[in-house]
Amino acid sequence: MSLSRKIGIASLALMASTSAHALEKVSFGTNWVAQAEHGGYYQAVADGSYAECGLEVEIMPGGPQVSGRPLMLAGKIDFYMGGNMLQAFSAVEQEIPLKVVAAHFQKEPQVLMSHPGEGLDTWEELKNAEQFILGDEGFQTYYQWMIKDFGFDASKRIPYTFNPAPFIANPKSVQQGYITSEPFAVEREGGFVPNLFLLADYGFSTYSTTVETMQKTIDERPEVVQCFVDASAKGWYNYLYGDNTAANEMIKKDNPDMSDEQIAFSIEKLKEYGIVDSGDTEEMGIGAMTDARVADFYQKMVDAGVMDEGIDIKKSYTLEFVNKGVGLDLKK
Repeated sequence: MSLSRKIGIASLALMASTSAHALEKVSFGTNWVAQAEHGGYYQAVADGSYAECGLEVEIMPGGPQVSGRPLMLAGKIDFYMGGNMLQAFSAVEQEIPLKVVAAHFQKEPQVLMSHPGEGLDTWEELKNAEQFILGDEGFQTYYQWMIKDFGFDASKRIPYTFNPAPFIANPKSVQQGYITSEPFAVEREGGFVPNLFLLADYGFSTYSTTVETMQKTIDERPEVVQCFVDASAKGWYNYLYGDNTAANEMIKKDNPDMSDEQIAFSIEKLKEYGIVDSGDTEEMGIGAMTDARVADFYQKMVDAGVMDEGIDIKKSYTLEFVNKGVGLDLKK
């Protein structure tokens, strides 16, 4: 580690002792509208975790008409919420100097849903479905992996229009979803609890809900990156295991369409399926990443024809700011 980097990180303590008016303003762009899946960041704002280490964080929600990554590339925001590691790999291909500095979802929340009692009750049986209702991105990424590793059929795919009605109407169909979202809609609109198959539990090993920043930020303001990563981890522990009332109020303010019922469902699923806190996080803390895990996912995507071989994936992320056990003491 360079001397300047050491000095920068050492200044964390100095930042923490600064008065409120001296907080450094930074912005974090999310990749969708405010929801419980972003709860840890709202929590870190609400409970003062960011402020404790010297940051005043503005959360800038995404949405269907908002694209945050270009804003970060243009220097308009400091941090961006990545979807999964595919975007980071693509950035290396395009010679874009950004890096993932933390992974707050250990598991990609993507699921496949089926109707119970229709002969589609196991992962292996899903191949017998009449149709797979999938969006373009899912078909071009994880479904290619499913074809390669498990023998699923590309010809059965029909486009997903973000409406659960076709799935509800056809008991022999399978539909994509986010573990915290679509199952809730199906339960309410379809009147039944669908079978859920979390892709991560069958080997789709990407990290998700990552924090990306530019290499320039890492080089010039490492103490800011460390503060954001550490405080976000604390925020996630407090959101999942502590009093999240204030964070949820902030989420509903940023997204008036969000209901308490949806938030409660999402938090329940995040915990039940170990989306945020499982595996490596139990020892290394929320946000953990490993070289082996990133390499495993990359190889699967190469084998499935999703990514080209020969990408220097070490350029897509850094372990410098994670795996330090920050926040483990907050788990209740």
